[in-house]
Amino acid sequence: MISMPSRKPKANRAKMVSDTPLSLGRDEQIERLGSERFDMIVVGGGVTGAYTAMDAALRGYKVALLEKDDFASGTSSKSSKMIHGGLRYIEQGNLPLVRHSLLERQRLRKNAQHLVQRLPFLFPVLSTNGVFDRRLAAGFESLLWTYDLAGGWREGVLHQKLTKNEVLSHCPTFKAENLDGGFMYYDARADDARLTLTLARTAAFHGAVLLNGAKVTDVTRQNGKVNGVVAEIDGHEVRASARSVIISTGVWLRDWTGAGKDVDAPSIRPAKGVHIAVPWTKIRNDCTVTIPVPGRNRRATITRWGDTSYLGTTDEDYEGNLDDVNCTREEMDFLLDGARTALNIDIEPEDVVGSMGGCRPLVAPPGGKTTEVKRNHEIRTDPDGLVTVVGGKLTTSRHMAEQTVDEAQKVLGERRRCHTKSAYLLGAAGYDAEAIVASGGLSSHLGERYGTEARFVTDILADDPGLGKPIVEGLPYLEAEVVYAARHEMARSVDDILSRRTRARMMARDASAAAAERVGELLMKELDLSAFAVEEQVAAYRNHTAHERAVLMGEK
Repeated sequence: MISMPSRKPKANRAKMVSDTPLSLGRDEQIERLGSERFDMIVVGGGVTGAYTAMDAALRGYKVALLEKDDFASGTSSKSSKMIHGGLRYIEQGNLPLVRHSLLERQRLRKNAQHLVQRLPFLFPVLSTNGVFDRRLAAGFESLLWTYDLAGGWREGVLHQKLTKNEVLSHCPTFKAENLDGGFMYYDARADDARLTLTLARTAAFHGAVLLNGAKVTDVTRQNGKVNGVVAEIDGHEVRASARSVIISTGVWLRDWTGAGKDVDAPSIRPAKGVHIAVPWTKIRNDCTVTIPVPGRNRRATITRWGDTSYLGTTDEDYEGNLDDVNCTREEMDFLLDGARTALNIDIEPEDVVGSMGGCRPLVAPPGGKTTEVKRNHEIRTDPDGLVTVVGGKLTTSRHMAEQTVDEAQKVLGERRRCHTKSAYLLGAAGYDAEAIVASGGLSSHLGERYGTEARFVTDILADDPGLGKPIVEGLPYLEAEVVYAARHEMARSVDDILSRRTRARMMARDASAAAAERVGELLMKELDLSAFAVEEQVAAYRNHTAHERAVLMGEK
């Protein structure tokens, strides 16, 4: 009898799967921040800061990640959600960025496979008023071949040329009279807020201290060298000691740098982008559809997300309040006009169920169009040892983090190898996307949000089946997910739940406001909040959503 060798569990996979959920007690995290000395403190809980903390923790450094509001509450929850190389960057001649972005895309597809999924992109070829007409189609296909050869092939499928009927099968609302055919190529997408949160929690899994609601007000120095930070946390001032400090605050670097005297700050140019969400039944697209925008030498996209489709994006200079970026009536009308031009639909402002606005942190001086600015990043180390990273894009955040920690190591006088190229995020190790999502249902919904950690949400459901009710009517998010977010995902407020732990605010703004009171009730029990505190949170959320709607409809 021939015996086969026994296979052993893969160590890198097995160590990322636990029988208990990660718990991060806020009091414990605050106590550690004030009492321990860290190798690195990262300021800013967006995607770059979160990946930087994870990278440093994996190298064995003692690291703390501090965020003034909530993880991904800024730009990192308001992106296009695309993990991509970017055809536009080929058009700009920035092929190295495209090549590297496509490599990083595939790393995310493996390391965060429950959060990052394949996304087909459809470009229609129109006889008139298109992104391009049949005369330019051959040139565009050359662009797609370049994209495939630069790294698009890593997805396992090359671009395709489609007939008119094939295009309509993917988006039946296209105006058929001007449609000649189309092209489809492949990239990926992610819920950017959940990706950022999962990166931060993975950093904590590897030993990092993690705190949201921790506003850094000062970088401290001793003998001319950085030695820590001062943070406001829950109404108290906490001093934290560190051998190095990393500033990763994105566009907020425009308003505060943490730099010492006589140090020139990087030139930050916020570029505003907006998206609006409409019911999917209006569009009926099964992929990302690219549409022309009338009177503009540019294009917009429509992407399906659950039972909504969101349209975006704009790209304009922004000089306003970075904590209050919203889609305006003019911007909404601009996107709706594009949709009406390309699609045979009846869509009005009243059909818009949600909107979001955010700012890209471009590293560039004023002048020229923001669309022409390269999406490269910049890392600098000041004479006093302060390290600053800014720029780049969601797709390249892992690489930016690697280079940032490399720079911080120089301040420490150490050199340790990066491990994030193949490091699983929590929930990814052992996750089988095809098997989980094949038949839909609750398993599919939870799998795409939590991966292998979905069992901890269903444990809560098993203990209290009453928590199986949806939070917001018409959306799949369950009350059990609110409980899980409060216990294990550091959610502190109604807004944390409805805007980022779920995406209810984007998918159903007004319905989410109606659900705020119930979310507050669940948080009151889990976080031991007072009735007054909950009332304040509910009122604040409803005021914010009302303000968002008023700006969108041109009432402000």
